Amino acid sequence: MLQIIKTFFAGVFLTFLLAGCGGDEGTVEEFNKPALYWYQKIAKSISSGHMDKADAYYISLKSEHMRSPMMPDAIIMLAHAHMSKEEYLLANFYLDEYNKRFGAGSNREYIEFLKIKASFLGIKDVYKDQKLIEDTITNAKTFIGRYPGSAYQPLIHTMLVRLYMTQYLLNENIAALYKRTGKDAAAKIYREKNKNSVVQQSDITPPEKGIIGAVFN
Repeated sequence: MLQIIKTFFAGVFLTFLLAGCGGDEGTVEEFNKPALYWYQKIAKSISSGHMDKADAYYISLKSEHMRSPMMPDAIIMLAHAHMSKEEYLLANFYLDEYNKRFGAGSNREYIEFLKIKASFLGIKDVYKDQKLIEDTITNAKTFIGRYPGSAYQPLIHTMLVRLYMTQYLLNENIAALYKRTGKDAAAKIYREKNKNSVVQQSDITPPEKGIIGAVFN
């Protein structure tokens, strides 16, 4: 996952560099600008829906003004923008960036909440995203233990219950599939997993819009 993000940003940087070098004659090249210039470019690109340009401008801001007081706001702005575009891997990239540079105290609590939310909403195919489901459950439980009085606790608990429900239904579906194909031993393994689940079949009423997305709809 990390390698995919690194490759993406390398491509963005190269595209941005080539665009700057290949402009019309007389065009001022995009470098050595004040932090405010890059910040405004990021904001304008986000507002116009050009996220590739926004990412490229962030690279310029980071390269030329790593210690600028505008960096934290720029990172959070990009994280929210990518979440609104349902680009959750990139949103988490920026949230990790923020945590590494500025995550402390109440800020870290908020960023960790956003990371869990981004991971939760990033679950699109429960069969392909089983590892993401497990990791999100682990992170949600860690958050609950780390921030017992957090204002985000109710949402974290709701997400966690939805994830447990998703995991339960997934195990049931896999067990049923194995049962239909005569693989009783495999079916038993998945049914055994659900015996220790914090939710049971009687607790689950699948919402019309799906277990995952229903929390934030």
